[in-house]
Amino acid sequence: MNELVFTQNGQAVTNSLDVASSFEKQHKDVLEAIDLKIQSAENSAHYNSMFVEEFYKDSRGRKQRMYLMNRDGFSFIAMGFTGRKADNFKLKYIEAFNKMENQIKQVPQIPTTQRELVQLALSANEETNQRVDDLNDRLTDIEQNKLITTEDKGTIDAHVRKKVYSICKDFNYDQEAKSMLFNELGSNIKKLFGVPNRGRIKDKDFLTALAFVDEWQPSSVVKAQINQLELS
Repeated sequence: MNELVFTQNGQAVTNSLDVASSFEKQHKDVLEAIDLKIQSAENSAHYNSMFVEEFYKDSRGRKQRMYLMNRDGFSFIAMGFTGRKADNFKLKYIEAFNKMENQIKQVPQIPTTQRELVQLALSANEETNQRVDDLNDRLTDIEQNKLITTEDKGTIDAHVRKKVYSICKDFNYDQEAKSMLFNELGSNIKKLFGVPNRGRIKDKDFLTALAFVDEWQPSSVVKAQINQLELS
């Protein structure tokens, strides 16, 4: 879990994206919790020292907010996360903070020769590049696994309704047929994206999901079942 904590300006920190992913929370909810802390009149100066706002680009190239937070900031946010699984992640974060802070406390020997100065500069540059690569890898992984927003789910639901209503209108299907179409389309979406419900679709699959719904047609089996209903 050491990758959950990294250094920023000589301080051990983590970020709101990692915290949201680890605790299976919506990132917007973690942002809202931090915003409320910072905006509160009481102790606002302390909160400002715990959180630093940063920005990143999501999978669609949009500029999005996130926060860097030190140990105190993480403690304030994680305090509200409950349950055995949450407690396990808290312990792992604490362990990661402890290890990173111990590494920061280790004072390196001061170089005394030009050769040592050059070696130190090269080493620092290599370490910085590695940390940047690690952060980019973490952000990429988070982006790949981030879930769609509530608004995006609403958009998919609207497309599902539009598709089913359009088919029912074209073929003059009744209410029972409409229910069968909703059930099959919903089942097809869950099976295609390997999710228990549409709210668990990944953000990177949002446009693919919309295209699938817009192009969807009921199976021959369901069509036959609907025709049988109309004959009975």
